[in-house]
Amino acid sequence: MKLMMFKKGAGEALGVVEGDSVIEVGSAGANLYDVIVGGPSALAAVKAAAAKGTKQPLASVKPALPIARPGKFLCIGLNYAAHAAEGGHATPTYPALFPRFHSSLVAAGEPVIRPKESIQLDYECELTIVIGKGGRHIPESKALDHVFGYTLFNDVSVRDFQRKGAQWTPGKNFDGTGPLGPVVVTADELPPGASGLRICTRVNGETMQDSNTSDMIFSTAKIVAIISEFMTLEPGDLIATGTPSGVAHARKPPAWMKAGDKVEVEVEKIGILANPIVDAA
Repeated sequence: MKLMMFKKGAGEALGVVEGDSVIEVGSAGANLYDVIVGGPSALAAVKAAAAKGTKQPLASVKPALPIARPGKFLCIGLNYAAHAAEGGHATPTYPALFPRFHSSLVAAGEPVIRPKESIQLDYECELTIVIGKGGRHIPESKALDHVFGYTLFNDVSVRDFQRKGAQWTPGKNFDGTGPLGPVVVTADELPPGASGLRICTRVNGETMQDSNTSDMIFSTAKIVAIISEFMTLEPGDLIATGTPSGVAHARKPPAWMKAGDKVEVEVEKIGILANPIVDAA
């Protein structure tokens, strides 16, 4: 199933996406987070509501964040060997991890803000895990049982701030720099671990990144197992799995995003996440 949150009046509604249409199923669950926490019975209720619901054009609704305030949003760095190499890094033997905070997130279609403090605004397409069943010390062999589904994330980075210290957090958390969504696709609709899917970024229609999720150094299952070694994962937690090569800072000259640009990230069988770039007011 392909699920999304969208704006409705002063609030938001839950919908099931079918092709170019969306079916509102708000009566089956207040929001997507509640469905995730509710488990299989909540998902079955959404499916039943969608079967009876009325379709409306997908283009007629404005996406909202699929999960507005995730309990945890962790990101994996350097998870594609070619991307590690283009940045001058060795292939990691343990994943680099950093947090994303909800104040940095924006929904599909909303503007990404290029801050006044820097012009070094870079794109990063990322497959993102949505945890469905919580746990600690999850074995890799059981890790995919804990995945509800997958969404899209553009880990827009302010590169000079990313490099100001040993930790990447500042450059990864400027307000309005984290496009997320618009849909969450349940794990049963994708190959195990969402492996073997094309992943790419386009800026103004030009392909800048083009790879495959099978090229990840640490698989979805491995990532879930490693993170659960040191923290409890909970329903609705998000884990961005890293970006492939082709980022702006590795190009000569660097291809920084600027106001007026349109950036799109796409993962096969999940969809497209598109956002305009604007300068901070």
